[in-house]
Amino acid sequence: MNIVAWVVLGLIAGAIAKAIYPGYQGGGFLATMVLGIVGAFIGGSLGMFFTTGSLVLTAPAFSIGGIAVAILGAIVAIFLWNLMTRRGTI
Repeated sequence: MNIVAWVVLGLIAGAIAKAIYPGYQGGGFLATMVLGIVGAFIGGSLGMFFTTGSLVLTAPAFSIGGIAVAILGAIVAIFLWNLMTRRGTI
């Protein structure tokens, strides 16, 4: 997949994941794109693991199913990012 497809997939997946995930995530255009690209890798790798049983760093194809997997991966990435950056409210 070329770099333009990565950027487009990242923007689509990141924007949809931010819209689905509850609460305020912050970040702008670049953060949404990076979140989507990381989500695509997470979703693609988990999808490959569940279908083949081997953990391979991969990304989904630019298709409806690939976008769905990238969105799920981006939601996981948002969740993990919120866990790492959460401030204590004590």
